[in-house]
Amino acid sequence: MTDPALLSAAELSSLYAARDLSPVEATQASLDRIERLNPQLNAFCGVHGEEALASARQSEARWREGRPLSPIDGVPTSVKDLVLARGWPTLRGSKTVDPAGPWDQDAPSVARLREAGAVLVGRTTTPEFGWKGVTDSALTGITRNPWDPSKTPGGSSGGAAVAAATGMAALNIGSDGGGSIRIPAGFTGIFGLKPSFGRVPAYPLSPFGTVSHLGPMTRTVRDAALMLSAMARPDPRDWTALPFPVTDFTEGLEDGVRGLRIAYAPTLDDAPVDPEIAASVARAVEVFAGLGARVETVTLDLPDTGPIFRAHWFVGAATLLSSIPAEKHGLIDPGLRAVAAEGAAIPLLDYTRATLARGRLGVAMNRFHQDWDLLLMPSLPIPAFAAGRNLPEGPDGATWANWTPFSYPFNLTQQPAASVPCGLTASGLPIGLQIVGPMFQDALVLRAARAFEALHPAPLPPLARS
Repeated sequence: MTDPALLSAAELSSLYAARDLSPVEATQASLDRIERLNPQLNAFCGVHGEEALASARQSEARWREGRPLSPIDGVPTSVKDLVLARGWPTLRGSKTVDPAGPWDQDAPSVARLREAGAVLVGRTTTPEFGWKGVTDSALTGITRNPWDPSKTPGGSSGGAAVAAATGMAALNIGSDGGGSIRIPAGFTGIFGLKPSFGRVPAYPLSPFGTVSHLGPMTRTVRDAALMLSAMARPDPRDWTALPFPVTDFTEGLEDGVRGLRIAYAPTLDDAPVDPEIAASVARAVEVFAGLGARVETVTLDLPDTGPIFRAHWFVGAATLLSSIPAEKHGLIDPGLRAVAAEGAAIPLLDYTRATLARGRLGVAMNRFHQDWDLLLMPSLPIPAFAAGRNLPEGPDGATWANWTPFSYPFNLTQQPAASVPCGLTASGLPIGLQIVGPMFQDALVLRAARAFEALHPAPLPPLARS
């Protein structure tokens, strides 16, 4: 049998039902992987093995009695260290957070996954407060890419991406305020979905405001659909949450893309794209045409999104810093302090103008999707670069948004957007295809990603195969 740690949640569920594998065996396999690979990759900043095995034994009993709580009952799951989990310190990658807590609440996403029977194995790494597009912090160190440990896995959900890519956990909670699910998904060759804003209830709300989304990070599209079906259930602590859909997200997943109107934007605002990435994404787009979609290359005519995003993100950073005692500011990542200082200097009228510009951007994309069901474009314009840096080149003090121009526009518009693996560079680094859907059409994005994945399943990184 394949190592249980490398099985999808859907495969695990089928084996549990047939009594060919137990949740205890699957959980132990994940814990073994963490023990073996985490010292090299640093994906987990906290592992709770005994608690996980106890949860797995309870799941095993439910499956034996034929009464599992859901299809993900007994599936090993990780929680990003920005998301509350009862009994576990949520340090947010920061030395400013008191480990003593109290830690007596689950975030809505964690609560819903517990209720579905998921086995929580531990916490995954994040940069301090999730502020940048790579994963390192003074508290937890540098997280590394399983395709090449000298490279970054991206961020801020870098630990979750590495956990998914290597079989440390089948299901992984990520968050995305400017690309923090899609960047590491693209760099590590996994599937990651930033759902429509409010699809997954959040508590407490992010200091970065309404650009921040929660979503699944998995090796397969079906696993993400299973996970989202649990995470999207309602919670009264989030007044921005969307109504829970009547059907689950696995329904219609195999319906394909025939007849869909799909726009392909090779770039945005003339941002340069690495030639290998451009060629791989173009080949992926041809797959959709071969599956019966009507595909056309377009020039996406949007206002300059960079200043709009910086106004929202930098003011959020300033808000965050204002909540931390001044005597602890010296412990904070200098890059985050610089971003917060810039945010604090933004005049109120400029911020208000940025919110109005954001509204116009959202309207522009709503109108775009009157003609197009989906938008395809690169997840990232570059492959993974050196671990421990904020930028592929240049001073570390510059903002991460400079090198990821294709992700944050869709945080501003709050649309669902996913990254699906679509190839490797000549040096063996993953390439991601971004699939963007109209607001609330999360199921359509999953369906399109599944249609591509069915023909081009993602390979495992070398470290996961060894």
